[in-house]
Amino acid sequence: MIEICPSRPAKAGLILLGLVALGAPMTPEAAQATPSMAQFSGAAPGTVVIRTRERKLYLVLGNGMAIRYPVAVGRRDKQWFGTVTIDGKYVEPAWAPPADVKRDNPRMPDYIPGGSPANPMGARALTLSGDLYAIHGTTRGMRRSIGSFASYGCIRMLNEDIIDLFQRVGVGTPVVVVP
Repeated sequence: MIEICPSRPAKAGLILLGLVALGAPMTPEAAQATPSMAQFSGAAPGTVVIRTRERKLYLVLGNGMAIRYPVAVGRRDKQWFGTVTIDGKYVEPAWAPPADVKRDNPRMPDYIPGGSPANPMGARALTLSGDLYAIHGTTRGMRRSIGSFASYGCIRMLNEDIIDLFQRVGVGTPVVVVP
């Protein structure tokens, strides 16, 4: 199975770019994939913090608490760290693989419309400043990657989790990615 990680959804005729990784095995974290409350300090309320080692995304609420979501993160050779912001919010975005993805996976379609069961973006996408990565949902076949190192750098969530996060954050929300 091919796992896909987008960077830019289709918007007003623009095509979403993406990155691909090979499938990942089911992990214990994926079996327990559900958001939960967690103690958290060190970031301002409203900040999204992604801890790649944990394969968890935290939405900081304040008062020492956060909502914790299980996620798939970049493969060890595709990870990145730093601070960015959410620069776009998309519902059922379309996706098209960039040239390097097509080179690695020549049978991949040139374009997958939003809402298609084959679309790797899932139900929602939050694009990140820098135009390379996104926090996005997943398709039914890729759910097993949650809790693993599976993408080329994007953060993948269960559709129900990205829908929840999508409703809680806005454009301009800071996102901090740490090891």
